[in-house]
Amino acid sequence: MAKKKGGMALPDDYAEVFESLKARVRQSQTKAMLSVNREMIQLYWDIGRQIAQRQQDVGWGRSVVDRLSKDLRSAFPDVTGFSASSLWRMRAFCLAYQNLAQPVRELDEQPKEVELAQAVRVSDQPPEALLGIPWGHNVVLFEKVKGKSERLWYASKAIEHGWSRAVLTVQIDSGLYQRQGKAITNFVATLPPPQSDLAQESLKDPYLFDFLTLHEDAVERDLEQGLTDHVQRFLLELGAGFAFVGRQVPISVGDEDDFLDLLFYHLKLRCFVVIDLKMKKFTPADAGQMNYYLSAVDDLMRHPTDQPTIGLILCKSKERIKAEYALRDINKPIGVAEWQTKLVESLPEPLKGSLPSIEEIEAEFESEDSP
Repeated sequence: MAKKKGGMALPDDYAEVFESLKARVRQSQTKAMLSVNREMIQLYWDIGRQIAQRQQDVGWGRSVVDRLSKDLRSAFPDVTGFSASSLWRMRAFCLAYQNLAQPVRELDEQPKEVELAQAVRVSDQPPEALLGIPWGHNVVLFEKVKGKSERLWYASKAIEHGWSRAVLTVQIDSGLYQRQGKAITNFVATLPPPQSDLAQESLKDPYLFDFLTLHEDAVERDLEQGLTDHVQRFLLELGAGFAFVGRQVPISVGDEDDFLDLLFYHLKLRCFVVIDLKMKKFTPADAGQMNYYLSAVDDLMRHPTDQPTIGLILCKSKERIKAEYALRDINKPIGVAEWQTKLVESLPEPLKGSLPSIEEIEAEFESEDSP
């Protein structure tokens, strides 16, 4: 039956077709933007490659690049991005992915006549991952990250997770590349290969909670409260795929209730993740407690289609060998990692010497009470 809208009879399936076409238009717009981005990155690579190669072959220097910048801006007045500093940045972009024996000079260190560190043929094509991220992301990578393989890792993660330039910068500054997948786990022995690899990659060590400020005398509940108060930043540090389920989640076993510090569900792993927070050094008893939690969650909460629940013990410090021994014969998947944050003392150091001690205060009261 046709429906009327604005005095016009519409087919019954009009709304469905309209929504489908809207989705197709958005998909086309996205593809168009990606195509434009790829072409722009390729263009910048080509310009940088030409400059680098001619510096090596015929001695191009700063004066020639300055003239090239002027001529390009004159030829294309409506196109931005052809300043001299931008052209040097394009050159640095290309050289960042070549196998040079010496590091590339910083942009502001370019002398009038510059030669390459060694003879090199710059590739005609940039690595594929670089074509999938905006120019601003690429600038962040070659200016902030030293190694080629590390840059490409961050580029692929930015594409996979849709990181903005700000998020990419945060991940680089936090050393994610060095921390990803570094937690001590027993996943190889307790999970099948595809799941164990993905689970291992989903954990890191250490976890950085720099958005928290804790006192030295803080207890686990303070850490837990801080993480849930800043759950968005906590989820960013945990990584893609974690969905927050709850804090102090009760599990009823026998006549008593136990409480899970933090419970998450991982959308890619398709399983619950129990996080146990420790304000102290890891002990083997922590692994036993987590093993109990995982058994309870698997029995009471896990859906038949879910993968086995994973446990993550976040502790203030750990001894690697002791943690490995503690996990070795446990048949539940458990990881152990450290957490780090800003610890402050109960009183700022400059005030300690200027404030009276407890003994001095008591003595003052005693003197006031004396007749």
